Amino acid sequence: MNAPAPEISRPAKAAKPAKAPFSWANEAKQWAVLILIVLGVHSFLAKPFYIPSESMVGTLLVGDRLIVSKFPYGFSYLSPSVPVLPRMEGRLFGSMPERGDIIVVKSPSDGADWIKRLVGLPGDTVELRDGELWLNGAPLLREARPDTEILVSPNSDCLYAPHFRAIGSDGAPVCRFPTFRETLPGGRSYDTIDMALTNRDNFGPVTVPDGFLFLMGDNRDNSLDSRVPPEIGGLGLVPWENIVGRAEFTTFSLDGTHTLNPLTWPGAMRGSRLFKSLR
Repeated sequence: MNAPAPEISRPAKAAKPAKAPFSWANEAKQWAVLILIVLGVHSFLAKPFYIPSESMVGTLLVGDRLIVSKFPYGFSYLSPSVPVLPRMEGRLFGSMPERGDIIVVKSPSDGADWIKRLVGLPGDTVELRDGELWLNGAPLLREARPDTEILVSPNSDCLYAPHFRAIGSDGAPVCRFPTFRETLPGGRSYDTIDMALTNRDNFGPVTVPDGFLFLMGDNRDNSLDSRVPPEIGGLGLVPWENIVGRAEFTTFSLDGTHTLNPLTWPGAMRGSRLFKSLR
């Protein structure tokens, strides 16, 4: 007769730790930390920016999305994304931009973020003669370039200049703009659009005072920049404290044919403008 098999003792299962009860206070703390991190990055490291107008055509198109770094020129009372600081002069860890930088500033006329190119530093004398930019008494090198062609879309439709509409080599309608390349002292160059002689093509001379900047749009005929006083909707001379940051690169660009339906987004993407350097 066989002996009964010995019983095998099984270890007792460890008791599961009690689940902490839901707490609205803990949820609020976690959301507060997340919001502070986002605001910190947005205020002091980098922020996204959307191009809403044609003032920088030649370099930037309506519908471009880009990244603006917040730290290259230091920080001012306008740096926080939430306006919590009183007005004060100067910048913490401040440094001047370089001529040719594309920068975002707080407009003195409406307080919104505007994007332009820096052409005049404190002490520079800026003048335009028949569309030709002069700096400190000397004209910049200005060379005619092949016309800039932009495919017609809801975001680039040439409505303000219909006579510059044309048909591209592939049969598609395009906006075709006269283009000139300017070269700054030091060799930095960029393309500008100059469609016709306008009242803004003759300006100055104006000497930029200490603590101010002179900015211009690359689309010289469609930019309310430092040539236009804030009292009538322009930028005028921009205080150093109003710098928001430096444009670094595009992330993507939409031509305006998209809707709220995500299926329309890929077709609206301008593939040639993905991650395009602005430096």
